[in-house]
Amino acid sequence: MSSIALPDPELSVLDRREAIVKDLVAIAGVGAVIADDDGRRAYETDAFTAYKRMPLAVVLPETTESVAAVLGYCHANGIKVVPRGAGTSLCGGALPAEDAVVIGVSRMNKVLEVDTVARFARVQTGITNLAISAAVGPSGFFYAPDPSSQLACTLAGNIAMNSGGAHCLKYGVTTNNVLGVKMVMMDGSIVEIGGEHLDAEGYDFLALIIGSEGQLGIVTEATVRILRQAEGARPMLIGFESTAKASICVSRIIASGIVPVAIEFMDRPAIEVCEAFAKAGYPLDVEALLIVEVEGSEEEIADRLAYIAGLAQEVGPSSLVISADDAQSAKIWKGRKSAFGAIGRKADYLCMDGTIPLSQLTYVLEEISNICKRYGLGVANVFHAGDGNLHPLIMYDANDPRQAERAEQAGADILRLCVAAGGCLTGEHGVGIEKRDLMRVQFSDMDLAQQMRIKSLFDERWLLNPAKVFPLDGRPLPASRPAEPAIAAE
Repeated sequence: MSSIALPDPELSVLDRREAIVKDLVAIAGVGAVIADDDGRRAYETDAFTAYKRMPLAVVLPETTESVAAVLGYCHANGIKVVPRGAGTSLCGGALPAEDAVVIGVSRMNKVLEVDTVARFARVQTGITNLAISAAVGPSGFFYAPDPSSQLACTLAGNIAMNSGGAHCLKYGVTTNNVLGVKMVMMDGSIVEIGGEHLDAEGYDFLALIIGSEGQLGIVTEATVRILRQAEGARPMLIGFESTAKASICVSRIIASGIVPVAIEFMDRPAIEVCEAFAKAGYPLDVEALLIVEVEGSEEEIADRLAYIAGLAQEVGPSSLVISADDAQSAKIWKGRKSAFGAIGRKADYLCMDGTIPLSQLTYVLEEISNICKRYGLGVANVFHAGDGNLHPLIMYDANDPRQAERAEQAGADILRLCVAAGGCLTGEHGVGIEKRDLMRVQFSDMDLAQQMRIKSLFDERWLLNPAKVFPLDGRPLPASRPAEPAIAAE
């Protein structure tokens, strides 16, 4: 693929690569800097694998102070920086540049403090959210956000993209579960925003930082909200002969006032692939499948499942199965959580990410199918139906450049469709490079100008995560950069 334009690297920086690497080693230590070709190649892309760029160098610090020292050096010398968590971004959010230093937080993965009375955990952001739950689980707590990549994705990436997951319907996305952050600015200064409780003193910049995609700084520590584990949880499978009926059922559940832990949607292509992979017991004779989970005491679970089953029966399901035990529940969720990987066994795919009002669900799903048919491509839909966060998986052959181009065009049409239906370009994957040139579909020039003013206040030279989020044309001219190194490591 080559339809997304990327800036040419600055030759003045490339010419100084050897000196820059030497300085980075002096600042961060020889073990923290990756400069050889094989080592850098592991960082040349993220999960949006259609685009690859070899970074200038990779630095893997272990402390906030080390991150600050590297950023301060890069700022003084006009060197771009790409923050990176685990590289699971599906929109190219961690794609490097040839003239940029990648700063990864994967070695910063410690739990620093747990307070079960105040119900928070303070952690380094290279940790996975599963590891947070594992640390507080013995005390009966957990960390709620659960994106499908939770086995690998870091809290830093979750914060950058405001990630959610299947259970965000009840517990919210990352911004609802982070109380405070420690962040390093591009000039190397360290700031703390928020704290250990809601409505912490100082200006409330958390909503600005969470979801900023590495444009404003690198978050190295976070204080997150931990919640009491429920007594129990149980999912049910509801199959329908049409996506329209499944959509009606979702609307009725939401309108009832009951808030399930999750309402997940799978269409027939997704059902077939996931069942073949996970052997989860999904029905294969339906066009749409809902996974609805509730939690609480056994009495609460039984009551709520019975009520939801009654709502579903009014719509006319083709099948309805309530999980009988923990083993069956685990299989049901294994199928859903494995969806992206399972579909990857069948074909290459682009995973889109857009949101829509629930009232538009049937219409949008029909149009997604029509769009992909026009481009001669297959599509599988698996997504968070409860909050209208769609994830169409456009299947194509990555070895065929023409198919790859058509897949990108189909994806862009789908995102335009989401906006036209009253939704937005992204729910939890971010903008990155994938949706950068579609930002004007959702935002006016005035909207973008305001956003870019904020970017310039935090990063006046536009060195942080270059070529992402904002269209390349119309950007403000960055503050002047020194042509030669201004500061070298001692």
